[in-house]
Amino acid sequence: MNDSTFTIRGAVAMDGTGSKSTRSDLIVKDGVISKFGTILKGEEEGKIVDGSGLTVSPGFIDLHSHSDLAVISDKEHLSKVTQGVTTEVVGQDGLSYVPSNEETLSILREQLYGWNGEPAGLSWNFRSVADYLSIVDKGAPVNVAYLIPHGSVRMLVRGNVAGLASKVELSKMSEIVEQGMQQGAVGLSAGLTYTPAMYADDAEIIELCRVVAKYSGFYAPHHRNYGAQFLTAVDDCIEIARASKAALHLTHCHMSAPVNHDRTELLFDRLSKAESEGIDVTLDSYPYLAGSTYLHAMLPSWIQDGGNDAMRSRLAQPEMRAKAIHELTVSGSDGNQGGTMNWEIIKIAGVQRAESLKLVGLSIVEAAKISGKDPVNFYLDFLVGEDFRASCVIFAGHEGNMRSIMAHPRHMAGSDGILMGNRPHPRAYGTFARYLGHYAREEKVFSMEEAVSHMTGRSAARLSLKDRGLLKAGFKADLVLFDAESVLDLSTYESPRTAARGFESVWIDGVKTLSNGERTSRLPGKAIRSNTKAK
Repeated sequence: MNDSTFTIRGAVAMDGTGSKSTRSDLIVKDGVISKFGTILKGEEEGKIVDGSGLTVSPGFIDLHSHSDLAVISDKEHLSKVTQGVTTEVVGQDGLSYVPSNEETLSILREQLYGWNGEPAGLSWNFRSVADYLSIVDKGAPVNVAYLIPHGSVRMLVRGNVAGLASKVELSKMSEIVEQGMQQGAVGLSAGLTYTPAMYADDAEIIELCRVVAKYSGFYAPHHRNYGAQFLTAVDDCIEIARASKAALHLTHCHMSAPVNHDRTELLFDRLSKAESEGIDVTLDSYPYLAGSTYLHAMLPSWIQDGGNDAMRSRLAQPEMRAKAIHELTVSGSDGNQGGTMNWEIIKIAGVQRAESLKLVGLSIVEAAKISGKDPVNFYLDFLVGEDFRASCVIFAGHEGNMRSIMAHPRHMAGSDGILMGNRPHPRAYGTFARYLGHYAREEKVFSMEEAVSHMTGRSAARLSLKDRGLLKAGFKADLVLFDAESVLDLSTYESPRTAARGFESVWIDGVKTLSNGERTSRLPGKAIRSNTKAK
């Protein structure tokens, strides 16, 4: 019997639109939903799945993921499969592994170690978007969509160095972006507080976004400031979208800086005005107050210019080290949103050296005290000692702002999940369950149906998917069967790799990836490609 043909009976259905749930049956035939609604006795197809006491919904879409290597190397990929994710969007924050050449791939592997590590046995035989997506097509734990990372493109054309692009360089970048879109990328990401993308001006981004717009893709920026200048950075993003005609998706949209607490209406006013002008703008967030990245990201950009060897050399020179210390502690670092460091809110999440394991979970202040150093000198020495491979969790956020943003009608779910580190952020294993259990069922920030729509129908529309994201006849059977009364995130900052509770079954194209809460061996995930022809 074809195991991608089956009938789900008696479940409460949340169809992905946000509409009120109904008790409905669902027939899947050859991996496609053939009927949704009331199914008479005798109409069933294939195996009968008893949905009594459970909820069925479309599979969840993670619009901001750092599973770039995990989806092609980890056959289990428990972080996402165990909480109902069937599609992930990678290539985020302007940095990933393609497009690349031998030189830039080596640099990217070093720079992104704190995000993605280096999975054992991985063949690094991909250099283009087409190469990467073809590996996904051989079988993956989830479906995968790819954003062309602006920083990687820039590095490929002019190296990992500071400075504005010339006309010739910009033309080459545009060609590379166009090739990536033609190969199936869904848009362009940017990491404008990460090197080398932070060296670019808005004119560079606009030109590349014009290429993206030709293919109906979207621009997903990690914008220039998530601190005090958050709203100014959003204004810049909207202007880029206006000038380029590209759709705009604001990634991990959190207003954490104290100056912006209880001021989300200023963000929403900007979004409304942009929409009134015909700008297609959406946003995502994760339901946690803390963030996470590699630990050296906060260094001034002039220190990071040229990569790890250059950083090591500069920090060994007393004058340069003193200048870096002054920016980190007095005048502000552009790697830290232009602000000075609050060492108490930064906790060490991942280390390389065995002797550093005792520092995992400690703040920089606490770790510095153990080491007998002041925080800034400990920080700089620690970065070098860990070969710039350490990661961190940063506790800066505002509950009221977070709740307000997640309830916005243009909001979608993006975990920003980083899987590496001794104690990575719990968002990788918990984002989707936390939206459902904590914020929908317990806190009632929105209804369970609305929460599902933030993870399914809305996200599918952002990706221009015509056959996923809804419970609808003719749509692919990317499905989740879960217990709405018990679903809950169980991952914590102390135990971040704990699977969520309440997920019964997950299907991709009708093929089960989770059964009775346990991972199957199936790898039905494929590449999700955009419109590969220009308008």
